[in-house]
Amino acid sequence: MKQLGMLVLAIALGVAAWWWYTQEMPRRQRERAVAAEAAAKQAERADSLYRWRDDAGNLQITDEPPKGRKYERISRTPQEGIEVKGSR
Repeated sequence: MKQLGMLVLAIALGVAAWWWYTQEMPRRQRERAVAAEAAAKQAERADSLYRWRDDAGNLQITDEPPKGRKYERISRTPQEGIEVKGSR
């Protein structure tokens, strides 16, 4: 009788561990994906500068985007090669 109780307890613990594993692992994967996405956005933003014109028409380059103005995001790291634009 004692062995039957131990067997039932072992099965119950196995079922509980299986249930916890199936519930916990997808949640952790979602949390890791959200954290990775946030880190990627932060890294992209840390590598960016913002180019815009003030009211007097002067070119401004800042670390933060201006509020209420049109701006262009530019990278801090230089591009490989030389870029030639023939629009002028």
